[in-house]
Amino acid sequence: MPAKPTTGIVTQDASTPWLTLKMREAMEAWLFIGPTLAGFLIFFIGPLIAVVWYSMTEWNLLAQQATFVGLDNYDDALFRNPDFWLVVRNSVIFALGLVPFNMALALALAISLSRRFVGVVFFRTVFFAPVVTSAVAWAIVWKFLLQGEAGFVNQMLAHIGINGPNWLREPDWAMAAVIVTRVIKMVGLNMILYIAALQAIPRDYEAAARLEGASNWQIFRLVIWPLLGPTTLVIMVITTIGSFKVFDHIYLMTGGGPENGTLVLAFYIYKQGFEFFDVGYASALAMIMFVIVMVLTLVQLALRRRDT
Repeated sequence: MPAKPTTGIVTQDASTPWLTLKMREAMEAWLFIGPTLAGFLIFFIGPLIAVVWYSMTEWNLLAQQATFVGLDNYDDALFRNPDFWLVVRNSVIFALGLVPFNMALALALAISLSRRFVGVVFFRTVFFAPVVTSAVAWAIVWKFLLQGEAGFVNQMLAHIGINGPNWLREPDWAMAAVIVTRVIKMVGLNMILYIAALQAIPRDYEAAARLEGASNWQIFRLVIWPLLGPTTLVIMVITTIGSFKVFDHIYLMTGGGPENGTLVLAFYIYKQGFEFFDVGYASALAMIMFVIVMVLTLVQLALRRRDT
């Protein structure tokens, strides 16, 4: 029987899948990351683009009129507004006071509470409790505690013969008072991170160092501290970012005073946008703060890579 002539058309087997394995894996991956990617685009990239646009306009929130002015808002902030550099200086002082103090206290608490002993859970809870306490309630309570002669802190100091200052009304003391109360509020979070990192370090390293005759300080400096490097970097970055974003403590405790001594960048942006209704200028200040924080983060990452 003669063979049927071929037409050159290749028919697909019914059992052959419509999508290849690689295409199916790619589609599944996009379905998994799709919600997160959509949220990132909508709630981060979108607002960021909007702020960049607003920063190049002169937009009065009351008049609802926006005029494109280019980089005038940036020029005004960086070269014509003397208050801007005072605000930046206050923000840097606040960060330099808060970040090392917070990290040092968190590490000391973590070392003390990383071992098991009677009551360790209670003490961890006590130091972590301020983290989950309402920031508004925390600031208001400390505002009353740090009043002049009527404040609880000064009354306690008076019992030991110390005449305490009016903490929140004297320029030399207001910044220090806000830094300390902020550290007490947030130190518990970094403490938990350090405890988790300490408990992840194998005890064999410490035991081997003790066999070699290392002291407690040498064990910490040469064994424990280097192994805490990645955790320390994370804590340093998030604490630095948080120090530049602080708003509630300043707003409720000092209002930026006295004599603008605690007027930090985040609170200054709020005043420009929602008290003076200059949304364009406030957006330019927000972009400047974004660049400052990003540069500081990149510097910290670079220093960490160099040390390793």
